[in-house]
Amino acid sequence: MASTPEATPPNGSSDPAAEAEGKLRRLLSVVELEPVQGRPDVFLGQNLPQPHGRVFGGQVVCQVALAAGRTVEPDRVLHSMHGYFLRPGDVSEPVELSVERLRDGRSFSARRVQALQRGEPIFSMIASFQTPAGGLEHSEEMPDVPGPDELPSDDELLADIDHPLARQWREGRPVEVRHVQAPPYLPAPPAAPGETRAVWMRVPGRLPDDDLLHRGVLGFVSDYVLFEPVLRRHGLIWATRGMSVASLDHALWWHRPARVDEWLLYVVESPAATGARSLMTGRFFSADGTHVASVAQEGMIRLP
Repeated sequence: MASTPEATPPNGSSDPAAEAEGKLRRLLSVVELEPVQGRPDVFLGQNLPQPHGRVFGGQVVCQVALAAGRTVEPDRVLHSMHGYFLRPGDVSEPVELSVERLRDGRSFSARRVQALQRGEPIFSMIASFQTPAGGLEHSEEMPDVPGPDELPSDDELLADIDHPLARQWREGRPVEVRHVQAPPYLPAPPAAPGETRAVWMRVPGRLPDDDLLHRGVLGFVSDYVLFEPVLRRHGLIWATRGMSVASLDHALWWHRPARVDEWLLYVVESPAATGARSLMTGRFFSADGTHVASVAQEGMIRLP
């Protein structure tokens, strides 16, 4: 499943407020799932356009999480999911989301979701939900980095770059992104081993006060920059000629509630790469330093 950003929308506006509203509207179009009449626990999801015609992986992560949550008692919160990308999705075909109710226990519920196109799975996921409970508490500390107001947006960084990828990131991505370190858009020396990357992210506009929706959209944005520590470690850029990247699997743990329409710091790193595969991990922090979620993914990177 591709992990590249969405295609440039037609008739893009130069008005920042109008652009933000358009991005929010496009995001909402893919999180509003449609129940399939006569087929319980089956939903349809629409796709964001992509220049290569393949469905963005984060979109499907979001949609399967939301579909699973539609079949669970509202007092149980989504706390983890583990999924595999099985086939490239086609943006011209709606995604069918088929939920299987695996278990409803006293405190936990488990659901399996298949994201299907033309009767074949493109993504398969198991998610777990829990009734909120007290217990031990600890978490990682947020690194000391400049705040989002001190950093240029990616739209500003890419404004003068006349390249199709730059236009896609600048105009089509339904999330605001501000990199703490130099992003892999332009050539730069390789990063030091073990160096983490930090990126501020938020949805540009107010989302409804729906905890499941915010958890699902966090899954959406979690697939955006995971490859960047791999690229920077090896001195590569997104526009490296002949390079092919794809997400192979995705795991996400929600530790605490968070709003994705407020700034979140996403700290990502890559502890290992071998066999054309790279392991990437990430942690989300709210602006007050609370560790709200963790992510892990293995991705394919092939070079010419």
